[in-house]
Amino acid sequence: MGYDLSLTTADGHTLEAYSAMPDGEPKAGMVIIQEIFGVNEDIRETVDNFSKQGYHAIAPALFDRSESNVVLGFDEEGMTKGIELKNNLNWDDVIKDVNSAIEHVKTAGNVGIVGFCMGGSVAWFAASRCPVQAAICYYGGDINANRSSESPSCPVMFHWGAEDQGIPLEGVKEVESEHPDQESFIYDGAGHGFSCSRRGSYHEESAKTAMKRTLEFAAHNLF
Repeated sequence: MGYDLSLTTADGHTLEAYSAMPDGEPKAGMVIIQEIFGVNEDIRETVDNFSKQGYHAIAPALFDRSESNVVLGFDEEGMTKGIELKNNLNWDDVIKDVNSAIEHVKTAGNVGIVGFCMGGSVAWFAASRCPVQAAICYYGGDINANRSSESPSCPVMFHWGAEDQGIPLEGVKEVESEHPDQESFIYDGAGHGFSCSRRGSYHEESAKTAMKRTLEFAAHNLF
């Protein structure tokens, strides 16, 4: 069963989160990082789905430092607001927020992180800066610009859409060249946000293949 809770960070900030436990003993912890639309129905469903795979899963509300209870629609208005909130983020503060989520689930064992869109970039930063044992990054737009400044200390898996207008394949290739030991997959016919079934850019075949790879990768590195 999923539940809402409050987390407190190392610097005293309080943020909301949604978490879910598996029916049996958890095999590992998993932190789910939101898109720019907040901890919405899709992210909550993702948390629930990871709990069904044996994880104590959690999604921290990363916009809480500037605005609470952010849940945005997948429309132009929601996109504009989400981008504004994302641009106001301080990555060092985000890492503090992520660490508070890790702290909540670490009693389950090893902890992984998976992020979508903005969250894909956060997962990339976490691979270097947080105590996680695996990171999965879905189409993170800030990864390429930070490909050289980050040195992941855990295995990383990347998922990219070949038709993503915001993340040119040239940039994807630069990330792959810089980090050849990490797993990277490009999905033909898929654009940005291809994994989210509630978005117009949803690409079912790519989403299912990416999630299968994600679950296998996570289980291999965390269980």
